[in-house]
Amino acid sequence: MTEIEVCDAKERLAYFARIKSLRLDEVFVEDVETWPAAFEALVEAALSDQLSVVLVPSMLHFAVLGPPSNIKQHFEYITRTHVLAATELLSYRPGEAAS
Repeated sequence: MTEIEVCDAKERLAYFARIKSLRLDEVFVEDVETWPAAFEALVEAALSDQLSVVLVPSMLHFAVLGPPSNIKQHFEYITRTHVLAATELLSYRPGEAAS
């Protein structure tokens, strides 16, 4: 992803969190040079009961681990979190504030 795409994804996640009345504490962004450090940090945070909900830009973010539907169920079961994909939000436009 380009820097602009990362910024857009962060903005979309923040917007999604606001309209769902969630608090977005941290965004884990994977870096090619340190892959899979961000994913490991996300799992660690989820396992340590710091998270109850995990937002992802789309379920494709789990696709490298296997079929997204199976990975979502497995991730939720192991971490006791709920995974939401911001792609479920259809009305978002870049630069749009949550109302």
